[in-house]
Amino acid sequence: MAQFQTLRASLTRSAALSEFTKHLEFEVKGVPRLGFVPGQWLSLTASKPDGEEITRAYSLASPPSDNGRFAFCLNRVQDGFMSNHLCDMMDGEEITFQGPFGSFILRPPLRDTVFIATGTGIAPFRAMLHWLLADPSRHENRNFWLLFGVRSEQDIYYREEFERLAAEHRTFNFLPTLSRGGPEWKGLRGYVQEHLPKNVGERTDMHAYICGLDKMVRANRDLLKSLGWDRKQILYEKYD
Repeated sequence: MAQFQTLRASLTRSAALSEFTKHLEFEVKGVPRLGFVPGQWLSLTASKPDGEEITRAYSLASPPSDNGRFAFCLNRVQDGFMSNHLCDMMDGEEITFQGPFGSFILRPPLRDTVFIATGTGIAPFRAMLHWLLADPSRHENRNFWLLFGVRSEQDIYYREEFERLAAEHRTFNFLPTLSRGGPEWKGLRGYVQEHLPKNVGERTDMHAYICGLDKMVRANRDLLKSLGWDRKQILYEKYD
């Protein structure tokens, strides 16, 4: 498939993850398979009522499949045309896109890895972890931690999926942390960077992948570098 070829995909499923967040699944039209690497993104284009064409990039929230399907995890942005356009789509409606693009992907050789996300920054890690844990040859003898920071318990996107993966794979640790958790919350509290040191300890032989808002990404990068990590071990993708 040519990298800049424009393709079409139809919505097959839309599910609310929270009040303003949706999980959207699409099926590509006209090609049997969409080749991409977990962590990459697609460039979507849609036209506003006045004819203005809008293009936005969204990380793929699903691992590669053989049936031409892919998914996004996205928030409604106030006054944001594309996010609301996508969230309002009905089953069978189509989008046009180009891609895949992006180099925020797993780097060989695979090491013990900590994934750090906030909000919809979880999307590329859902793709990576489902892909890694689906085949023992991909994750053999490696340990993974997912630190996922959100405000409240209802914002832990894909919670049941990650809890199931953690139950099925002793090498995967799911660590949601709430900045505004209620009194009934028994898990971690505060921001993701507060829990990073105790999970990586004094190790400097791991990889870290960070995805979220710029301030969070910077805080975790700075912390890891202060712990002796080389910047080449820290991969990140930030969004506004």
